[in-house]
Amino acid sequence: MQGNGFKVGAVIFFLALTAWYLFPSLRGLSLNNRLEGMSQEERVDYERDNFSMIESIKEKSLNLGLDLQGGMHITMEVGLRDLISELAGERRDEAFDEVLAAANARSQVESVSLIDAFVDEFENRDPDASLSRYFRSEEITRRSSNAEVTQYLQAQGEDAIERAMQVIRNRVDRFGVTEPSIQTQGSRRIVVELPGIDDPERVRSLLKGTARLGFHLMADPGELTSSLQRIISYYEVDVAAGADSVDVDDEEISEEAESDTSFDVSQLLAETEDLDGVGNPLLDVLIPAGQGTVVFGEVSVQDTAAFNALMADPEVQAMLPRDIELRYDANPSSVSGPEYYPVLAVNMNVELSGDAITDARADFDQTTNQPLVDMEMNSEGARIWSRLTGANVGKNIAIVLDGVVYSYPNVIGQISGGRSQITGLASQEEAADIVTVLKSGALPAPVEIVEERTVGPSLGVVARKAGFTSLMVGLVIVVLFMIVYYRGGGMVADMALIINIIFILGILAGFNATLTLPGIAGIVLTIGMAVDANVLIFERVREEQATGKTLKASIDGGYSKALSAIIDANITTFFVGLILYSFGVGPIQGFAVTLMAGILASLFSAIVFTRIIFDYAVIGRRMSVNFG
Repeated sequence: MQGNGFKVGAVIFFLALTAWYLFPSLRGLSLNNRLEGMSQEERVDYERDNFSMIESIKEKSLNLGLDLQGGMHITMEVGLRDLISELAGERRDEAFDEVLAAANARSQVESVSLIDAFVDEFENRDPDASLSRYFRSEEITRRSSNAEVTQYLQAQGEDAIERAMQVIRNRVDRFGVTEPSIQTQGSRRIVVELPGIDDPERVRSLLKGTARLGFHLMADPGELTSSLQRIISYYEVDVAAGADSVDVDDEEISEEAESDTSFDVSQLLAETEDLDGVGNPLLDVLIPAGQGTVVFGEVSVQDTAAFNALMADPEVQAMLPRDIELRYDANPSSVSGPEYYPVLAVNMNVELSGDAITDARADFDQTTNQPLVDMEMNSEGARIWSRLTGANVGKNIAIVLDGVVYSYPNVIGQISGGRSQITGLASQEEAADIVTVLKSGALPAPVEIVEERTVGPSLGVVARKAGFTSLMVGLVIVVLFMIVYYRGGGMVADMALIINIIFILGILAGFNATLTLPGIAGIVLTIGMAVDANVLIFERVREEQATGKTLKASIDGGYSKALSAIIDANITTFFVGLILYSFGVGPIQGFAVTLMAGILASLFSAIVFTRIIFDYAVIGRRMSVNFG
């Protein structure tokens, strides 16, 4: 055993290190078994009382991929069409929109980027036209060529993808997902894998939100009431005759509303109901609001699509007050029965944008104990907010996030200091999600989920069982083969194989890697490769014994002559794993990680561990070893 002191120390050190990293995973298995044996009440109480300990174990345990524990696989596409429109801004015209629509349709069918398709369509329609008429920036002037504008758009598109990646990563990290995978796919797609997710709808909202926060003024209640009356009249239909009813004239309604501020919409509804054979498709889906309010009405959840279609009529849009658009409230109201979304009249112009927000945090209202979001503004935002609230005392200001109104408080007095709140939230989780979105930053362009796969926890259990079964079957077959074919030497190789698997799991746990189903396949493959080195060594030992050398000399010769072939074979395979990890995504990376970890572990166990055993057996003469 002389000369093996360093090797023995290395084996002991790595075994101790592996045990250290795997201990939390073993505690996690024990904890899961304990929780499964509890009732629901006992489990809730135990998790509440031991929250810190459970979270610590989860954080340090070997992570499982979404295919082994369930989760979500989401493919999102960055809306470059919206980005191009936003870059053009008010310079857009009808021709611009037509070209962009045609380019978008072409990019969906052909393998061409949207920006290249947009430039091609633009130049094909008018070769002499200049793109610089639509775009302005520090780099782009009126004299910029189409090539320069194209380069500018491509740079903006690449930057949008990178920023979207960063924003999504920040949001996922704040959400608390363990070992998420976030990678680009192609020129405009982002693939996100989230293991252990049990609230898919919340994740969808969190990932898609663009974080476009704005403070808007709202419609004048009198003007809104007049518009509502005209729109209701517009949609009155004589069911029997199949023609528009003229029983109530638009101009008469408008004049009456302007001359009598106490005119009530309910009066018009009562008159409409008294007309035999008269129906109104708008009133079938909308409960109009009363007078003196910024609320247009309420729409049930199942009728929102029909209401949107009715309000999309250009003539109806023209009846709304100038610069006013209708937005839904974030939270539906429901006393009993179906839920109804309030429809609010919001000014299109943004008085103060979310860029002024420097900090946001979830809190509770001290009076009502309802969740809210406290926001702090920078100096410029505080100045604008003070002026805005001071000039609109007694009026409503809408706080709009991603096109949805979260609150529309009535201004009681001028607010200085740059403090504001988002109220009217449904839960503390919603408040936390809003804070996450605001603090993570705004997406540079809207994203759409184009593909989604959800793996349930039960499917994850099935996958774990299948992976464990395949691992054990492969291990048993290899162990039996080595014992039958190499006898004593095979038993030593089998011991090294068990150590090898323990080392692989320790490496994964130590580097906080994620074990996936393809990763288990990599371990199964490594089981075969791990004994490959021993096979080379044992065959060399047999050749040396055939020449008449002693067992000790044969073992020395077998290890020295097989070493170069073992190193070459494993190093080349390791480089393949490195390439797979560098260019692969998701499952391919999981396979590559376990393959590389297995190669390193098998080299150590085959060259170092087995040699120690043979030296102990042969030189120390403490056991008999033969090679079949």
